[in-house]
Amino acid sequence: MLRDKIQDSGYMASSKTPQFEQRGVAKVLRMLVSLTVGKVDAGVTVLLTPDKRLIEFPSILLPPNISSGSIVDINVSQNSSKETAEEQKFRALQDRIFNCFGASEPSAPVLRCRNATQTSVVLEWDPIELATADLISLSLYRNGNKAGPIPRPLQMHSTKISGLAVDTEYTFHLVLRTSAGTRLSDKVTVRTHKMTDLSGITITTGILPGAIKENLTQAVERIGAKIVDGVRIDTTHFVTTEGRGTAWEKAVENNIPVVRPEWVDACEKNGRILGVTKFYLDAMRPGPPSEEQVAPPVPPKEEAAREPPAGQGSKTEESDKGADDAAAKEDKASEEQSSDDDAAEPEQKAKSPLPDEQKMRLEDMEEQKVALRPRGAEPSEDGGADGEQKDGEDEDEEGETNGKPAATPDGASFQEVEL
Repeated sequence: MLRDKIQDSGYMASSKTPQFEQRGVAKVLRMLVSLTVGKVDAGVTVLLTPDKRLIEFPSILLPPNISSGSIVDINVSQNSSKETAEEQKFRALQDRIFNCFGASEPSAPVLRCRNATQTSVVLEWDPIELATADLISLSLYRNGNKAGPIPRPLQMHSTKISGLAVDTEYTFHLVLRTSAGTRLSDKVTVRTHKMTDLSGITITTGILPGAIKENLTQAVERIGAKIVDGVRIDTTHFVTTEGRGTAWEKAVENNIPVVRPEWVDACEKNGRILGVTKFYLDAMRPGPPSEEQVAPPVPPKEEAAREPPAGQGSKTEESDKGADDAAAKEDKASEEQSSDDDAAEPEQKAKSPLPDEQKMRLEDMEEQKVALRPRGAEPSEDGGADGEQKDGEDEDEEGETNGKPAATPDGASFQEVEL
């Protein structure tokens, strides 16, 4: 009877086969199901289908006063209009997400050269455009090799590379890594300047008198350099005559050479870039030429005669002396010879076996004014030139032992003193 009632109303009573009914343009799916209430709990109610299937149904959606054994009819239909509205709402949300996060992508960095000198290059680039991506890193590459990462890439838009070779070509490019992919900048080719190319000099002026500043400006224009306001990353030299002021402090903090105006004049005069060591502001300025104090010449070692210690006076040759002086010197020499012989008696006995010949030679030295008797001039008592050569060797050893000076051709004397 329930099936007939459902068919009379135009609905299908089967829980298995749905029936479509077309009303206007939209197709509506409706299904009427009769279920028997089984167990009723506070949260979930168990319903039984005609073919003995169990369905758990929320108790809150059932009519009140439902108990076990009650029969309920559930009408299920498709709400196409609401589906269309929800789909349009979802599409709109997807469009907003795409426009916010997917329409724009990170752009590649734009790199360019700001300034180049003989040994350094200043590079700059536009602010990084990340869109909605996250930044991973920004690195600088030189000649295809990684030169290093850029610190604080979102705040820094320039960098300076120093220590380059003079008149050499280099290639630089940036690599941007983000969560949306990797972007590479175009390669920039830079050639460092020659030593005679002064166009790369960038000067920031400090405290200067009016006349000096005007002359400096003219000199900078003549050499092809440039003057900029304030200390910047491309400032190569800071020119001033006084070490004070905010600009001077910033130049010192950035390790920029602080030089005097004379450095620019020297570069212009020489036609090439010069070192700044002699032109530092705190360096000693060259004063007027002063008379050089000529140091007394140091006498050669051969001409400087040492003074003998007390008790061992050195004998010098005297040319014009009378017979009395010669006799006095001979006596004095004899006394010194005897005292020396007593002090070194054991050694003298071994080295000087002929004291008579030594005395004879000493007298000959005083009278004839010669240091040594010519070899082979007179035969010795021991016979011939052999005895003479032996005497010469004894004399050298004796002079060395007694501490007496050895004669030199120019009349100077040397000795070695044993204490």
